[in-house]
Amino acid sequence: MLILLPPSEGKTQASTGKPVDVSSLSFPELTSARHEVAKSLIEVSGGADALKVLKVPAGLGELVAANADLLDAPAAPAWKVYTGVLFDAFGYADLDPAAKRRAARQVVVSSALWGAVRLTDRIPAYRLSMSVSLPRLGGLARFWKPMLDEPMTDAAARGLIIDCRSSTYAASWRPSGTLTKRYVPVRVFREQAGVRTVVSHMAKHSRGLIARALTQQAAAPKSVDELVVLLNAHFDQHAVYTATGEKVDLYVEAAQDDLGLDVITT
Repeated sequence: MLILLPPSEGKTQASTGKPVDVSSLSFPELTSARHEVAKSLIEVSGGADALKVLKVPAGLGELVAANADLLDAPAAPAWKVYTGVLFDAFGYADLDPAAKRRAARQVVVSSALWGAVRLTDRIPAYRLSMSVSLPRLGGLARFWKPMLDEPMTDAAARGLIIDCRSSTYAASWRPSGTLTKRYVPVRVFREQAGVRTVVSHMAKHSRGLIARALTQQAAAPKSVDELVVLLNAHFDQHAVYTATGEKVDLYVEAAQDDLGLDVITT
């Protein structure tokens, strides 16, 4: 099974430690491309139009300036660097040892800078979205798409591909060919008075809970039907709270309009 996550927009910079060793990151076939993106990002971040090019609000200029030192900055495991609603709900730090090992094998985080990383890869904090176009490279989703096909196909192996990413990051790689039969994009809805609506903040939290629940299972589901049964049994036994502490009911069902998984909170 392959679980795809988006990176967090905000990131926690390590205070100490060795800098990133780009060649040691997972999916080493991406090393050359990673250096290209890093070089372009560093150059852009030092320019007068950096905030505009990187689509960053003026109040976050310090984070953009820090990009200039990203190859020399202390690195930490990706699960420590990526923070925010989804990763808080995923809660890698307090998974049991067996679940951590599964997470290290099964979870891949899409990255505008690195293409894709695993949770134990050591990286620095950075500010770069997949929606950005960089000089010489163009749009990053388009840049990464052909390069990610082979490593992601290999990572998927024979299991389900659970996609918990936003559309911005899903654009960098989606399965093709026979893999589409195993592709399970996750959508999240809030249901009130019989009406379902999309709530983006709760979507991030719910996708984090889905990823956590899956890494806690000793046996990976082999079909969407098995996935639905497994997750509903899990959430029947574990209370679900929103990021703000509100208790909600959560259940999942197979998407009616296409292959996928719908998560519903009430």
